[in-house]
Amino acid sequence: MKHLVAYITAGYPEKDFTIDLALALGENGVDTLELGVPFSDPVADGPVIEAANHRALEAGFRFADLLDISENVAPKIDTLWMGYFNPFYQYGMERLLDTAKNICVNGLIIPDVPYEEAKTYHSLFESRGLANITFVAPTDGEERIATITAEARKFIYLVAYAGITGSGKSEDLIPILEMIKRHTQTPVYVGFGVNEKTAREKVQGADGVIVGSAIVNVLLDDSLSNTQKISQCCEITRTIKSLINE
Repeated sequence: MKHLVAYITAGYPEKDFTIDLALALGENGVDTLELGVPFSDPVADGPVIEAANHRALEAGFRFADLLDISENVAPKIDTLWMGYFNPFYQYGMERLLDTAKNICVNGLIIPDVPYEEAKTYHSLFESRGLANITFVAPTDGEERIATITAEARKFIYLVAYAGITGSGKSEDLIPILEMIKRHTQTPVYVGFGVNEKTAREKVQGADGVIVGSAIVNVLLDDSLSNTQKISQCCEITRTIKSLINE
């Protein structure tokens, strides 16, 4: 069974909605929740997720809200925090990882920390049994892939193309997937540009997919009620889970 990871922006449109949405997604095909931490300059994200980040911050999102959401969600669905390094660093990495462990969060996804810098924190993650998700890009050579995947935990995030999330670009990922799998047994999930139209193609040769912008785009639709937003998001995840396992 291939794995579905779903990204949602914590606290948008508000905290209780995020909890309700996360739990509903867990009942509708989502295996792992990527709980996004709103940040003012989300450099790896496209305009859809960037807009949700900004709206959440404008509505008064605080880091404490992330903790409240996670306490309600993480014991019930495999949860990772996806965020940029600055808020994590300001919180304090040891304190952050202790907190994550205590509320059942299983790891972090930090797209703006390169492998070389991430190594600094490797022992902190390992000692707590938490994953610091490894990124691989199609532009990485085989030697670098062998290096950065050697200590990968939980899964490897394969960026489907050089760019930002939400783009419709398409690339032949089979060669890079084969290269990764020569060096690690860790599952490889494909992210960036995954939706109902692309999921079947993106998952070829991979162990799962990561969907974000397709879900967050629904959250940004002010014509929908919160109930309708949850319903539409769940329909997306059910469809994608079915498509990747056909």
